[in-house]
Amino acid sequence: MKCWVIFMPRHVALVLAYLFLILAVIGVVLPGVPTVPFLLLAAWFSARGSKRLHRWLYAHPHLGKLLVDWETKKAISRKSKVIAVLMLLVSWMVMYQRIDNVWVLAGIAFLFTAVAAYLVSRREPN
Repeated sequence: MKCWVIFMPRHVALVLAYLFLILAVIGVVLPGVPTVPFLLLAAWFSARGSKRLHRWLYAHPHLGKLLVDWETKKAISRKSKVIAVLMLLVSWMVMYQRIDNVWVLAGIAFLFTAVAAYLVSRREPN
């Protein structure tokens, strides 16, 4: 198995870490914007850009648990799964009301169904 080394200047990684952290926080309150994928990206970039931010993410009382569960067990809590699937449903219903293109709605429905199936199929932490 090949291991690819990605060269990235520290300041670029730091900017991307904060960008994805902001998107993750937005995802907590805004339906349709995912939280966990952006949080995972923030953790990955912070590991390359700022050890301090990386430690803060993992020590955070709410965000840290999501990261540790994913990193150690590839697990997502039942509460996170339920919220994510409900947000996908709400987002799709809003789009259904606003988008007239059947093909776009079908594509989004397929994508959301795949995301929901993936989330539901993940283990739950003990």
